[in-house]
Amino acid sequence: MNEILFNKAKEKLEKEVNASKLSGAADVILKPTIAALLEFCRQEDEFAQAIIENDKTVATCCKEIAKNAGSAISDLEVYKQAVKFYFPGADVEFQMRIDLCASVNGSGHKNDIKISLMDLM
Repeated sequence: MNEILFNKAKEKLEKEVNASKLSGAADVILKPTIAALLEFCRQEDEFAQAIIENDKTVATCCKEIAKNAGSAISDLEVYKQAVKFYFPGADVEFQMRIDLCASVNGSGHKNDIKISLMDLM
């Protein structure tokens, strides 16, 4: 990840948020959409560059998504549409796993590292 590109994309999106005056569904999806877009910027420098160079705003993005959402829309669909708004032809992959023993084993993945404050002393 190129920190300079990421920071420029983050700055642009945050500036646009402060300038936006959204309501309804567009306002509801704004902050989660920005968080997802920033995660995608961390993953792909070219996507961060697309956000930086694009004249479109995140407010316009959210308005368009909300306008086409009908009475409901999934998070995944919001993020897919947001990515395509800035980078036509791109897509978002999604993976979910079920852990049937989470209540017994504790939540988290098998490879998670667990440490307590006592371990640090």
